[in-house]
Amino acid sequence: MRRTGKLDYLELAATGGTLDSVKAFYSAAFSWSFTDYGPTYSAFDEGIEGGFQSDAKEASGRPLPVLYSEHLEKTLAAVENAGGAIVRPIFEFPGGRRFHFRDPAGNELAVWGP
Repeated sequence: MRRTGKLDYLELAATGGTLDSVKAFYSAAFSWSFTDYGPTYSAFDEGIEGGFQSDAKEASGRPLPVLYSEHLEKTLAAVENAGGAIVRPIFEFPGGRRFHFRDPAGNELAVWGP
């Protein structure tokens, strides 16, 4: 069940190889299956939902934990009030909207909502 503030998705970069080679690896090694969302993104649902981003302009190069929010603007304000730094304001993507922030330790996370 999705709830505000809970880890909901894990986005991984696939810029070191082709998206097809990454999908082939995880399919062969772990029997994962994928749903493609355009030429640079492929999603999985293997215990946790996630996806691989092959567009170097979009991928951070590090795993991107994605939290869920029922009220994205309220959560953005809460992140700022708690001392988080917004690194990418709210934007739309297929499936919803999200923003990215850095926590006080320098970790980048995202928050998404409908």
